[in-house]
Amino acid sequence: MKHKILLILLLVLCGEWAHAQKADTKNTPATPDTIQIKGLIIIKGKNDKGRTSYKFYNDTAYARHKLKKNLQTKWFVFDLGFNNYIDRSDYTGASFINYYPNNSNYYNGAVAMNAAAQRSYDYSAAGLATFAPREASEPLTPSEFKLITGKSINFNIWLFEQRLNITKHKLNLLYALGLEMNNYRFARSITYLPGYPTQIIRDTVEFSKNKLFAEYISVPVMLNFNSNPARPSRAFQASFGVSGGYLLKSRTKQISQERGKVRKTDDFNLNKWRFGLTSELGYGPVKLYANFALTPLHDYGLQQYPFSIGIRLNGF
Repeated sequence: MKHKILLILLLVLCGEWAHAQKADTKNTPATPDTIQIKGLIIIKGKNDKGRTSYKFYNDTAYARHKLKKNLQTKWFVFDLGFNNYIDRSDYTGASFINYYPNNSNYYNGAVAMNAAAQRSYDYSAAGLATFAPREASEPLTPSEFKLITGKSINFNIWLFEQRLNITKHKLNLLYALGLEMNNYRFARSITYLPGYPTQIIRDTVEFSKNKLFAEYISVPVMLNFNSNPARPSRAFQASFGVSGGYLLKSRTKQISQERGKVRKTDDFNLNKWRFGLTSELGYGPVKLYANFALTPLHDYGLQQYPFSIGIRLNGF
């Protein structure tokens, strides 16, 4: 009998001990998982309600270690923004030449004697009349080349970006190599006709989509200022410099009910080389960029200077 009582007491004590251990396990928080991606520390754990939570921290030791290197590299930096251009074409002169095609008057040095004399391959009024010929009753106007800004997308991929220390990592030389992809979405029904010379005409159909695409391989070189190299997440950064690019490919895409989807590939009288100004401004991981071309978009005729602005996403 005594043995049975002792056995029952032992079982009760074991049950109480197991219950206490289970309660302690519930009250003990789970060991969080830690992931580090370069200077970013991600801690996965549980909140007060038992749900999964993530906390993000900057590893200042990692940032200080990077300061020992004079050359720092980022891979695959992305830009996303919008395109437009400043139009300085001589529309008044082109209208004059179209209106008086057979007289011997001059307009800004452009002879308007006959059709052969009107042809010019520069940015004069005669060059514009060659590139975008119009009837005298329907003169060429800037509104024909109006863009839909919200749909004229600029997307850039910088394959690598390097920053070379000049002074205490606060003043740096920043340069990169990448692809700039520009979409110019036209609001009017105009069409590029490939050939020599290339011409832009008013079309007779309405397009639901009408765009010109141009892709360049580009190399920007900038001076960079970094206010807090040891803490990139709290640093103000500003960069300004120049950029050069070469046209890799260009095409047009039009969609209409009458013709369906039509794509054409040509150089479309676009400048092969592009030179311009480039800049970026940011705080922490958030950066804005701006590009302005000093060379016109087209090789002659239209004197349009493209620019783009948008958000720059840090690479790896």
